[in-house]
Amino acid sequence: MLKQNDKAPDFELKDSEGNVVKLSDFKGKEVVLYFYPKDNTPGCTAEACSFRDNFAEYKKKGVIVLGISADSVESHKKFAEKYSLPFKLLSDEKAEVCKSYGVWGKKNFAGREYDGIFRTTFLIDKSGKIKEVLSDFECKTHAEDVLRKYWLIQLP
Repeated sequence: MLKQNDKAPDFELKDSEGNVVKLSDFKGKEVVLYFYPKDNTPGCTAEACSFRDNFAEYKKKGVIVLGISADSVESHKKFAEKYSLPFKLLSDEKAEVCKSYGVWGKKNFAGREYDGIFRTTFLIDKSGKIKEVLSDFECKTHAEDVLRKYWLIQLP
């Protein structure tokens, strides 16, 4: 997995509208890049809604929020519409970006082993370097916890 001070690998993925998005499109801006396992699952929905509910604060700070999973563009479109998500969800169906960030691997659930995404968030600075890697957090409060700790925002 990538670590603090590593250069964030550039990528090119489609968003929920089918538009191509590159990380390099956001050079000069801070980016919260979060990888999540699957649209419409409890933890992933809580995490996405946490970013939605705190999106205005990220926007005020000029921080870009991007979510990546291996779900299809169509799945992302439905997920974004269902929960009114105001940020881009990117489709990595071949898991190439997930692998380049080191968040793809063997997982176990209910006694079944499978390949999947490890829930991980990368905070990327304006120069494109990773300033923090987060993987142990509460989905429901993830976005506000990041704002409090890294952008020193006082939330109610």
